Formats: sequence, structure tokens, C-alpha cells
Amino acid sequence: MSRTQIASHRGGAFLWPENSALAFRQALALPAEQLELDVHLSADGVPMVHHDATLDRTTDATGPLHARDRAALRQVRLKGTGGESLPTLAEAAALTRVAGRVLRLEIKADAEGRPYPQVVPRCLEVLAAEAMQARTVLMSFQPLTLADATGAGSLVGLVLLLEAKPWRGMGVAGAVALARSCGAGELGLPIGEYDAVAVAALREAGLGVGAWGANDAASIGHALALGLDVIATDDPPLALRLRG
Repeated sequence: MSRTQIASHRGGAFLWPENSALAFRQALALPAEQLELDVHLSADGVPMVHHDATLDRTTDATGPLHARDRAALRQVRLKGTGGESLPTLAEAAALTRVAGRVLRLEIKADAEGRPYPQVVPRCLEVLAAEAMQARTVLMSFQPLTLADATGAGSLVGLVLLLEAKPWRGMGVAGAVALARSCGAGELGLPIGEYDAVAVAALREAGLGVGAWGANDAASIGHALALGLDVIATDDPPLALRLRG
């Protein structure tokens, strides 16, 4: 079995301002295999790296990200970065390519939980321009978003993300069926939802297994003991030390 890969979640959110170029530069200097980040669309259709649909929590601005075009977003400053603006997907992809890492890209929904129109083609265009399609894992909580990407065969893979409540409601059989319906080859869950039985059942069904929320020694150790394919962690140096 291959060793568990480590993805720096939002660039390593425990250590540096999340989803910032500062965080990405620091994370990509580590031997973690993957860089995880989130994307929303600007008003003029530019894929922008940011976790929340609104700007309030991590920037000096307020309101929906999607209400501003790229030029306006250049004036927005990320807290704790010394004046950096939001990265574009193109900028983050270029940093990842130069570092020789895999990009773990989560496509987000808008402030109402709806997929952005044309978000998948927009992201794929950027990845192609940056020669990163073959080194990108695409993830989403929205099955329709993943289904839109099924024709992009050069991607590393598609990951269906599930929160704890829907996972517990549908169980392994339901999750496998949903993943297959949207072309996903991997399931992503909060680390606390996995046990050896669930991992074995998902692998038996042909799905990869990944997790997020492995942010301390106990949860990272749990993920490593289960032999998950990948963990997204806010503390990649700790995960690297524990993996050895």
C-alpha cells in the first residue's frame, strides 16, 4: 500500500493566513505532496482562491466575493499577509507547478449554496493554460459540479466531499452510489467519520479514501493508521513528522 499523502489544507491554515500566496509559498517549500485550496468565481468569471463565499472573515472587505470583478478584488487585502490580495487560481497553479506538487482544488458554491455557472470550464481553462490539468485533483461537495468535469480525462481524479450528517444518513452504499453517479473516484470525509470497516468497504467498492480535519497528533495518527490515500491538514509540518 502506498503511504498516505499529505495535502497542506488552505496552505497550512494553522501556521499562515489561509489561502494566501504567503501560505502557499511556505507550504510548497515543505515535502508535502499536495497543496489544497478553494475557488470561487469573481463577477467577471475569474477563478479566485478563497474559502468563504463572502469576504468578511479573512479580508479587509465585506460582502460576497462574486459581487466584485477581478479588478476590484485586486484592491482587497488578506488579513495577516502584509498587504497581499486574493490569489487567482492561475497564480496558485503556477506556484504549484514550479514546486512540482499536486494541486488539490476544491470548487466552492456561491453564498446561497448554488454552483457558479461555468465554474468548471473556467477552472479547466486556467489549469490547461498553466499546464496543471494532469497534476490537479478536483473536489466538490456538489455532485453536479463533479459531473461537469467528467470529460476532463487528464485530471488526476475527482473527489466527492461529504459532511458528517449526509455520510451518516446514506452510509457506505449510498455514498458509493452517489460518487459513481457523478464520476468521482475518491470520497472525502471528516477524519472522525472513518474507521477500518468503512475504509475497507470503500476500497472494496473501488473508491479512494481521503480526509480533512486531521490537524493534531491524534487525528493525524488515526488517518495514518487507517492507511488513507491522502489527508488535508492545517499543520503539514506536524503531519510530515508523524508520517516520518
